[in-house]
Amino acid sequence: MNGTTLIQEPMAIFVYLIAIVGIVFMLSTVDNKFLGKLFRYLPPMIWMYFLPMISTTLGIIPQSSDLYSFLSTYFLPAGLLLLMISTNVPATFKLGSKAVLVFLAGTVGVVIGGPIAFALFQGVLPEEAWRGVGALAGSWIGGTANMGAMIDAFQTPDYILSPVILTDTLVGISWMGVMIALSNYQNKFNSWNKADNSTIKRVNEDIATDVERNAKPLQLPQLFGILAIGLAGSYLIRLFAGMDFIPKTDIMSTSTWTFILITAVGIILSFTKVRNLEYYGASKIGYLGIYLFLTGIGAQANLVDIVQAPQFILMGVVWLAIHIICIFTAARLLKAPLFFVAVGSQGNIGGTSSAPIVASVFQPALAPVGLLMGILGNIVGTYAALLCGKLAQMIVGG
Repeated sequence: MNGTTLIQEPMAIFVYLIAIVGIVFMLSTVDNKFLGKLFRYLPPMIWMYFLPMISTTLGIIPQSSDLYSFLSTYFLPAGLLLLMISTNVPATFKLGSKAVLVFLAGTVGVVIGGPIAFALFQGVLPEEAWRGVGALAGSWIGGTANMGAMIDAFQTPDYILSPVILTDTLVGISWMGVMIALSNYQNKFNSWNKADNSTIKRVNEDIATDVERNAKPLQLPQLFGILAIGLAGSYLIRLFAGMDFIPKTDIMSTSTWTFILITAVGIILSFTKVRNLEYYGASKIGYLGIYLFLTGIGAQANLVDIVQAPQFILMGVVWLAIHIICIFTAARLLKAPLFFVAVGSQGNIGGTSSAPIVASVFQPALAPVGLLMGILGNIVGTYAALLCGKLAQMIVGG
């Protein structure tokens, strides 16, 4: 397929993707009534997925490239590390336990939703589709790192994996878009749900005020310091995670260890003077890595493939619906604000890549809360996904 695309060379693809990011963000800042409404309901993050996906469908860029794995291996961890060192941990912990409980309700929804949806569509799915259920469960409880572990654990064949990735991309991204759109209605939801949103607002304002009060113009020393910590730091952490004395299993892979260690190192550094780099815009540079990673994910899906896997898409929709029912039920019982629903759901379905983004749309200063939910998904997701896959296997009598 690569030979039929207009752009093939990795650097050219990189330039194309970064141009998409730049143009979208520039348009989102234009003082125009139409563009203002457009980006209010379809924020820039949505376009980061769909414009590359459309580009792949039209044959402009390839569906597979070494660049995409490079972005996920190096740019994503670097971006996450910069977000973590910017975290105001004491303020974040003031949010309480409701956020974790809502997240776990979403996890339960994924674990039980997979086997139920698989049972409903088993008659029109391939024989080994249950292996794909395990792989998709890995992605939907923590993200792509967990999916990789589940692909190995369940030995998911390529002919099953391809529609699973498409389902993950289309259904997962669509839900992310819905959650972002719902951010405009969080006050109405919280009022209906009798949810106390005061703590979230107070923490958000405290963190935002701290950064605004201490903001400094970016200078070359700080810029290179930010790049060194993000790129060199995440690279060294990944090297360390891959060493032989670090125990590896199908569950605890090098990627899983990398995200766990990045979280630990980032939190530790956030208590040191390194956190002062946030006053120079460390998290904004971190988002650059995450947004470029998102464009790479979108580029790996081709809309033409939908006609080849409608049953997988439908299974994914039913599966997601069960997750949604579980997480909103928990929010109702706990009287939790919509912000907790958003970060809890994306901590499952989106993982470390999209949960911080959705969190930042709801509360701009609380992106690290989304990241922490994504990391929690990484930790519990592999085990929960194993359970989900095994339940699906039991349905076929395997």
